[in-house]
Amino acid sequence: MTNKVNYKLISQNKKIILHITLILVSVVMILPFLWMFLTAFKTQTEVTQINPFVFFPKKFQTEAFVNVFHNYDWILLYTNTLLFMFWRCICAVVTASMAGYAFGRLKFRGKNIAFSLVLLQMMVPSQIFVIPQYAMVSRLGLNNTMLSLVFPGLVTAFGTFLLRQVYRNLPKELEEAAILDGCNIGQRFLFVMAPLTKPALIALTIFTALFAYKDLMWPMVVASKKNILTLAPALAKMQGQFATKYPDLMAAALLASIPMIAVYILFQRKFMASIARTGGK
Repeated sequence: MTNKVNYKLISQNKKIILHITLILVSVVMILPFLWMFLTAFKTQTEVTQINPFVFFPKKFQTEAFVNVFHNYDWILLYTNTLLFMFWRCICAVVTASMAGYAFGRLKFRGKNIAFSLVLLQMMVPSQIFVIPQYAMVSRLGLNNTMLSLVFPGLVTAFGTFLLRQVYRNLPKELEEAAILDGCNIGQRFLFVMAPLTKPALIALTIFTALFAYKDLMWPMVVASKKNILTLAPALAKMQGQFATKYPDLMAAALLASIPMIAVYILFQRKFMASIARTGGK
């Protein structure tokens, strides 16, 4: 009886320690966002004041938002970013799904070598490909276009690897039954196998949208005109423009983070479910 009581106490103590740890980690993660939100509504004096330190603004100011809206067309930035994310997701889902099916289910010469090249692309820094990709885009005359932004995401090594693993775990009996019914490769892929990878496709879409949303280097290389800017390079340019105007910088960062926060809140359950189900057979 005593052992059972001790076990329950130990179990309760572990839960309490776990909850306290999770709360502390959550506070650490939320604090920068809270600081960004409050700083956006402060005056320049309150931000630079050290003694006494000002955490909450005495009066919520909107001057920083006015300055940011005056210098940049945020409707255009949101539109470009959403289009950028949309086309990156479409290309990633289509190409990764087809390549994943080929590597996971089909047999052809050089399959292992080709897949090794895909894995090699995942192992090296993406910055290595910036110069050859820019040379290709420049020679095609696609600079400052939406296609130039999407170009590196036409094929995704991560998505190919992810879908290949999912297709390999699907039961062979399904494909064999489709073959007996007279389905060719295209029909087996479109109507039998691809619908079964929906959780993985949702996960890939979410990750691709996130990567596109925060992509900084490539848009800054190929998009020099304001009419094709996305949020990440626009924020980088604002950092140079508002170098010491911290309320303006925080206001711009807050406006830039709102779309992704809203998307995550709306699709939180699907996000968690897709990640949890992707590794299952």
